[in-house]
Amino acid sequence: MEFDTVIVGAGPAGLAAAIRLKQLEPDASVCVVEKGSEVGAHILSGAVIEPRALEELLPNWRELDSPLQTEAKDDRFYFLTETKAFRLPTPPQMHNHGNYIVSLGDVVRWLGAQAEALGVEIYPGFAAAEILEENGRIVGIATGDMGIGKTGDAGPNHQPGMELRAPYTLFAEGCRGSLTKQLMARFSLRDGVDPQTYGLGIKELWEIPNAKHQKGLIEHTFGWPMDNETYGGSWLYHLGDNLVSYGFVIGLDYKNTWISPFEEMQRLKAHPHVAKHFEGGRRIAYGARALSEGGLQSIPRLTFPGGALLGDAAGFLNVPKIKGTHAAMKSGMMAAEAVAEARAASKAEPATFTDKLKASWLHTELSAVRNIRPSFAKFGNFGGFLYSAVDTMLFRGKAPWTLHHTHSDNEVLQPASEDRRIAYPKPDGVLTFDRLSSVFMSNTNHEEDQPVHLRLRDASKWLTENWEKYQSPESRYCPAGVYEAVGIAEGRPHLQINAQNCVHCKTCDIKDPTQNIDWAVPEGAGGPNYPGGM
Repeated sequence: MEFDTVIVGAGPAGLAAAIRLKQLEPDASVCVVEKGSEVGAHILSGAVIEPRALEELLPNWRELDSPLQTEAKDDRFYFLTETKAFRLPTPPQMHNHGNYIVSLGDVVRWLGAQAEALGVEIYPGFAAAEILEENGRIVGIATGDMGIGKTGDAGPNHQPGMELRAPYTLFAEGCRGSLTKQLMARFSLRDGVDPQTYGLGIKELWEIPNAKHQKGLIEHTFGWPMDNETYGGSWLYHLGDNLVSYGFVIGLDYKNTWISPFEEMQRLKAHPHVAKHFEGGRRIAYGARALSEGGLQSIPRLTFPGGALLGDAAGFLNVPKIKGTHAAMKSGMMAAEAVAEARAASKAEPATFTDKLKASWLHTELSAVRNIRPSFAKFGNFGGFLYSAVDTMLFRGKAPWTLHHTHSDNEVLQPASEDRRIAYPKPDGVLTFDRLSSVFMSNTNHEEDQPVHLRLRDASKWLTENWEKYQSPESRYCPAGVYEAVGIAEGRPHLQINAQNCVHCKTCDIKDPTQNIDWAVPEGAGGPNYPGGM
């Protein structure tokens, strides 16, 4: 199938790019492929949106029955000890006046409808599995197999993949996209920039009694249960009708191999200050995803012959602000404008994307906070917090230096013998839960007879590296119970991969000590199916 532009990923960046392209080139054919079963099925977010980019893209969005309905009203920021909570002044970057608490899944479903109204073709359930290249230029993508059945199965439910070709292909796969990773290696897009650093966000959605619901309330915490060397914190957003979005983010540059991000999220929920939000409520959804936290100095070269990277695939996230949706949308709009200009000038590479970024408010915003995240890695949590206050108040984001990320997240994990074990409390099934019951609530499904989408490059490394040195860290950092060390009691430890549990967070691809795990897209429509509200 031939198009003028193919876009991989129906998230905020991909859909903003599609809409902007049709605004600029109404007669151009634009196709968006999405690996989720529907637009929004794989979208998970803390869900406070700054509407600046949306205002530029769709100035009349308020008249279009948008899902931006809950205005942010009350910002609160707390430092936690194991039993206490101390309210602190909310950092300037975290003020949310004029912002909205939303279900990002509902937002992208709505953006998808706006795109289709302009003539964009959107294909959910189509996983982009392969890059097509000819004569040094990207000319499109090939999708993986779709439906039920193994590769090569010609049964009635099996659909083979197809080629989607275009002069320009935009990759908006989100954090650590499998094709994006290949493109970075193929075109050396990371040369001259800092390593990317990531966070893992784990989230639950709760329904609570009306009497306890405070619509528009936003709370963030830092401190316990993280130690001074481990970056992390939580959010609580009261939105919609009696809904509470609760989430925990941990920097994947943590060192202690015994840390379990899922267990940390659960025990934080039992903190007296946090637990009161859930009294009388019930958990109705669960999910997880990785985030690109490196900031401006970790953004790669954005363009290559035949295409560009946008959104969180490139790393457009404002970490101190805890927001990326507006940044992703703005990057998508600028990429679309660069494609339109390249097409008009018969250029193979939409190179003006980089110039547009440098001249934009997005570059100014990311530059102002560029030192915040690396300061925590350099000085620890307390030192980073103090540095951030100085950088913000005294230098106003214009310090005459730039702090850098000096290593990848997989390089810092310490051997199990050098770290303290952590005794996590058992779940009570009311406030705290185990992994498998949580995965059940993510509506995750992969057909068990499809090819496994989680692959070890060298299976022999697991025993000598992951087990003997680190005691199977993947069995702890995976928030979905995909990886299990079995056969230990029998003296024959080996790794069992439960790929059907995967919620597509990509943590294994990021944190594995020897980068031995490759995450690839499964057959189309596999993975979580997050409901509205997530």
